[in-house]
Amino acid sequence: MSPTPPPAPRSLARRLQGLFLTGLLTLLPIWLTWVVVKFVFALLSDVSRPWVGPLSQRIAAASPDALGWFSAEFVQATIALLATLVLILVVGWLARRVIGQRMLSWVESLVLRVPLASTIYSSARKLLDILQTKPGSTQRVVLVDFPHREMKAIGFVTRVVREHGTGRELAAVYVPTTPNPTSGYLEIVPVEKLTPTDWTVDQAMSFIISGGAVAPDTIPFDPPPRPGSAASP
Repeated sequence: MSPTPPPAPRSLARRLQGLFLTGLLTLLPIWLTWVVVKFVFALLSDVSRPWVGPLSQRIAAASPDALGWFSAEFVQATIALLATLVLILVVGWLARRVIGQRMLSWVESLVLRVPLASTIYSSARKLLDILQTKPGSTQRVVLVDFPHREMKAIGFVTRVVREHGTGRELAAVYVPTTPNPTSGYLEIVPVEKLTPTDWTVDQAMSFIISGGAVAPDTIPFDPPPRPGSAASP
């Protein structure tokens, strides 16, 4: 009886495919981290770049041999980033002082006088204020049926109102998209249709931005039974 022939080795194409997928899955988290860090770095640098750039050029021109490195693009971006961070810290410090609150109120009153800017500022201000507080008895982070009953989406309850005529509680729920939570959908959902969670806003944002990779081991899926409802046989 002849011995069983050894299994044929995998083809070169399959080996390369496996190596490619392994390398891709290894580098993908690093690449996503780099994209986010680069975006935040550029966003914060652009705030102070209009005045940091000309100032750096003047410093470099005053002493090209000793301070010529001030004209480098990376140096200007780093200085602009640090200047923006210092500005944010100063604004935070002023916001906790009476004089700072008066200054911010004055700036806010000026912004509210501009038609388009007032709408954008008021909406953003209200959304941030709402996300920092709970809307009465309703949990802030909830699950809603989206896009159909057999699927759920993470949502933030921004307000609870009552239906005209019946008095039924309705929740305004903002459903952000992944991985960019600044865009999303606004839905009006009956409160009894919401599935409450014990998540904080930070935990929900981590879940959304990571595409579900950062999540607890268990998660509620069905809404809690309504008080007084009959149990199903």
